Amino acid sequence: MLQVGLIGAGYFSGFHIDAWQRLNEVNLLAIAESEEARRKDLASVFSNIKIYDSVEDLLSENHIDILDIATPPSTHRTILGQVANRVKMVVCQKPFCVSLDEAEEIAVMFKNSGSTLVIHENFRFQPWYREIKSIINSGKLGEVLQAQFRLRPGDGAGADAYLDRQPYFRNMEKFLIHETGIHWVDVFRYLFGNPQTVYSDLRRLNSEIQGEDAGYFILGYSNGLRTVFDGNRLLDHSANNHRLTMGEFIVEGTEAIITLNGDAELYLRTKGDKEPRKMDYEVSLKGFGGDCVFSLQSHIVDYCLGRGKLENSVESYLRNLVIENHIYESAKSGRRCMVKM
Repeated sequence: MLQVGLIGAGYFSGFHIDAWQRLNEVNLLAIAESEEARRKDLASVFSNIKIYDSVEDLLSENHIDILDIATPPSTHRTILGQVANRVKMVVCQKPFCVSLDEAEEIAVMFKNSGSTLVIHENFRFQPWYREIKSIINSGKLGEVLQAQFRLRPGDGAGADAYLDRQPYFRNMEKFLIHETGIHWVDVFRYLFGNPQTVYSDLRRLNSEIQGEDAGYFILGYSNGLRTVFDGNRLLDHSANNHRLTMGEFIVEGTEAIITLNGDAELYLRTKGDKEPRKMDYEVSLKGFGGDCVFSLQSHIVDYCLGRGKLENSVESYLRNLVIENHIYESAKSGRRCMVKM
């Protein structure tokens, strides 16, 4: 059994806890949380998990194989500095660190340590993107010429936006891209590879928050492909659960088009046909986003047990942050940027 420690017990860590407890080959041994009220809640619910008020106490009293850090970006540098060389596998929640410079510093630290650092970027593990990747690789779409994701969670309007779930969103100076759009930077890289150019246009619509909450970015590729992220957190889309896919996706090729709707249904329309046909694939409604947290954590366990290669290593993930920097640079300058990896 791999012994797991978790740092942080905020809203999203609940999905981490659920996934670790459903994995057969791991034991969620201990959780560290700085807030006393949360520690009391944890103790009342999980009698078989050790609860600590500090990272240091958790590590000094337990052998941990996988340490899962589910805390805000402002804490990452300090915590990761504490744990490098002390735990073989470290998983850090995104957004990763507060800046590219800080993230690069951490990457160097771990490269020179005995620890592996992976970023908890789970959207590429959502089942619809794994299926879309398989369809693209099969050649059914022909040459893919463009793709677009429309983010429409509908949770960002009004004076109380984000207060019920993740109130720290309201104070993030960089929000739509740094917190949310980064998922699709990674998804686009997973599906299509690394881009050469970036153009963006960002804006803030809700004056109650600090950062941008709407905008576009376009990634350009050497083969002529263009991918578009069209995000607006105030508007919603047609879905039973607006947080399942968080929007709608279309991938267009010379031979066929595939679309993803808000209920995670995939449709393929072959060139010349009037009607698309629904694609059958396996989707779980457990957990968050098609159970992508479970899928990512299962992937990490497989790697730790020698059963596969690792996605989302910190070295690979830095490319997402380079692209993020270019998105903000383009929005500020009004110009298209060349991506320098």
